[in-house]
Amino acid sequence: MGGARAKHARIVINAIMALRARLTGGPCEPFTDDLAVLTPKGNLRRPDVTVDCGDPDPEKQVADRPVLVIEVLSESTRRFDEYLKLTEYRSVASLRYVLLVEPDLPAVAFHVRGPDGTWSDRPLIGPETEIPLPDLGCTLTLADLYPNRS
Repeated sequence: MGGARAKHARIVINAIMALRARLTGGPCEPFTDDLAVLTPKGNLRRPDVTVDCGDPDPEKQVADRPVLVIEVLSESTRRFDEYLKLTEYRSVASLRYVLLVEPDLPAVAFHVRGPDGTWSDRPLIGPETEIPLPDLGCTLTLADLYPNRS
């Protein structure tokens, strides 16, 4: 598979920058797809962005307590991300949030694990729409993710 398009990379960079600013000083930090998420089926997945709240070991290659994953959708991987990977992410006990981000407009499929362990999802649309992440102690907006470019 080839590299991502610039619009994809900009969303990933913006997400990491926004999360880094909000999580500084706490136990959680955002990572690129270089940090893998291990699913109960034994698959290593590499989300575009992972927020890990586990051991801060600088040598680790797998998140030991991922709480949030973000996938920026693309035509070549959309179905895989929306179905297979989403199902696998929902099976990771520590994950609380999965964001599937549209690359061309401010719209996100927001998947949230409730206190009882069940997942719900809702569409978030529009740049001022908030993405509440109470388990991380912060909120993002869709404007945080999308580059300020035409």
